[in-house]
Amino acid sequence: MDAIFERRSIRKFKTDKIDNDTIRELIEAGRMAPSAKNRQPWKYLIFSGAKKEVLLNVMDQGLDQALTMVPEQAKPGVTDAKNTLRIMRGAPVIVIVLNTNGRSPFRSELDIFGRITEICDSLSIGASIENILLKATEKGIGTVWIANTFFAHEPLVSFLKTDDQLIGAIAMGYPDEVPVMRPRKSLDDILEFID
Repeated sequence: MDAIFERRSIRKFKTDKIDNDTIRELIEAGRMAPSAKNRQPWKYLIFSGAKKEVLLNVMDQGLDQALTMVPEQAKPGVTDAKNTLRIMRGAPVIVIVLNTNGRSPFRSELDIFGRITEICDSLSIGASIENILLKATEKGIGTVWIANTFFAHEPLVSFLKTDDQLIGAIAMGYPDEVPVMRPRKSLDDILEFID
């Protein structure tokens, strides 16, 4: 698949809208991903227009709150999330990604089997997101997957009125930049044959 090698993380978007049929096609690609025990733990909430701005304002307020609560060593992460929020504001569509089997990562009541299930579901959702990103690339749509929602997790899930685990988001739109491929580790650095 050429899209594997052509995909880039896009952080600058044109204002052109993505029609709902195209979004359905992208999510359909995500739906076809493999998942642990075929649990298919993903759910995608599509935000655009005024509703997107409300969502991002909630995230902004959550990040402001986080800055007052996190230890000093975590503050650069929140500051980086503020930059991510700026990128999200420039995207016509924000896709919120939920784990329908998971709960807040800030709760620790999971036993070892629950933790293993959560890890497997996270891997499954990652595969689903990658399918979406590759299909988007194939259709000329730019994307960037986002994990910085974790810094505003509680305000966002409260706004979304869900108990599902907020995994992250995808910002998408028609790209207004053509980034070069970022460096990758060499194959020799990551591959080892064991006979």
